Amino acid sequence: MPLPRVERVLVIGLDCAAPRFVFGPDAFDLPRLRVLMSRGRYGALRSCDPPITVPAWACMMSGKDPGALGLYGFRNRKDRSYDALFTANASSVRAPRVWDILSRAGKKVVVLGVPQTYPVRPVNGWLVADFLAPDTQAQFTYPQSLADELRANVGEYLLDVEDFRTHDKDALLERLYALMENRFAAARHLMDTKPWDFFMMVEMGVDRLHHGFWKYCDPAHPLFEAGNRYESVFHDYYRAVDQRIGELLDRVGDETAVLIVSDHGAKAMQGGVCINQWLIREGLLTLREESAGRRRIEDCAIDWARTKVWSSGGYYARMFFNVQGREPEGVVSPREYESFRDEMIAKIESMPGPDGRPLGNRALKPQDIYRCVEGIAPDLIVYLGDLAWRSVGMVGFDSVYTFENDTGPDDANHDYDGIFILDDRSRRSGEALSGLSLLDVTPTVLALFGLEAPSDMQGKAISS
Repeated sequence: MPLPRVERVLVIGLDCAAPRFVFGPDAFDLPRLRVLMSRGRYGALRSCDPPITVPAWACMMSGKDPGALGLYGFRNRKDRSYDALFTANASSVRAPRVWDILSRAGKKVVVLGVPQTYPVRPVNGWLVADFLAPDTQAQFTYPQSLADELRANVGEYLLDVEDFRTHDKDALLERLYALMENRFAAARHLMDTKPWDFFMMVEMGVDRLHHGFWKYCDPAHPLFEAGNRYESVFHDYYRAVDQRIGELLDRVGDETAVLIVSDHGAKAMQGGVCINQWLIREGLLTLREESAGRRRIEDCAIDWARTKVWSSGGYYARMFFNVQGREPEGVVSPREYESFRDEMIAKIESMPGPDGRPLGNRALKPQDIYRCVEGIAPDLIVYLGDLAWRSVGMVGFDSVYTFENDTGPDDANHDYDGIFILDDRSRRSGEALSGLSLLDVTPTVLALFGLEAPSDMQGKAISS
């Protein structure tokens, strides 16, 4: 059965919001979200591979996976050279996103803080860019005059939480709440003053909260201490967000369907694997000279004639092979490429942890998980400890394992499942759904407007 037709759709994105805190075993008391769930549908929303902010929001809003978009993280290889990289901003997303499709259909749209919307592009309505904008002196709104309107009505617009990987947790909490208040103030202003059919905003503070405070709030984190002064910050912040969401819900009527979504979840980070250090130890990566102290792999002189594999760090590891005829100084024979890739998968997945037991790694071939592979994909996508361990790209460590993050204090890694809540105004009785994919969100939004999803979208609208 098709979804009911509605006049307006409101989408509220909570970056990194975890199912366990919304409707899972550790669910907080979130009265406004609870009402939406009680009269709608909800469930875990499977993220893309990899489950990270960029490209997950672009995948969600285009209905296409990273392979189709040709975007595999914040930074991607520009060509087959060793050091040419580009940041995947809005200019990198060539597929139309839901607001582009709705704009062409004559719908008025408001887009606020959705990742990968800078540089700004025209829409049939109003757009405020994401944290990829360098600052608010750049053109971060469409139309450009909207920037002055926001300053006059809500104060200086905050693009993100500055320095969320910090030891100063009190100051971080202040900045987190400041971002939340600023983002929802902008949302209220735009909701009240613009004639919209589709309204979407993303609140980034939940993500920054998780990375900054997970060890204080989750007993499963190896550094958790019961009774610490920050033990309730997750509960308090989620409650504050729930209240701000309620203020938006009070502004819409029964003609508006409401979706609450997140791009991925989060989990306790157990530690880091120094992935390039491991490759050096395995004889797969060779430096021209031993690193004096810890250095980024990008700053090291790599002996490419004796290197088969190198990797980048982050919440997952991207492994690149040095292939003859493909890379400038390739050494892996194309005839042996697949057998070598299988050998690498076996080696990665049998990697022991500090205790000598298998870490539980997963190594994925892009061709196996994507419908097509555009751009320059990693040869392997690696989840260390099944996403319980971070990939540390720097070298110069005494061990393959570290419990210090290379980019500053960070307690959480990303997890596969985000959240999905839909109140389509059909007054259901709290139906829990399974098997949801973030690629289903845009087809569902289009179906609520009575529009058919383009044939090249990979997701599907949920049924009524």
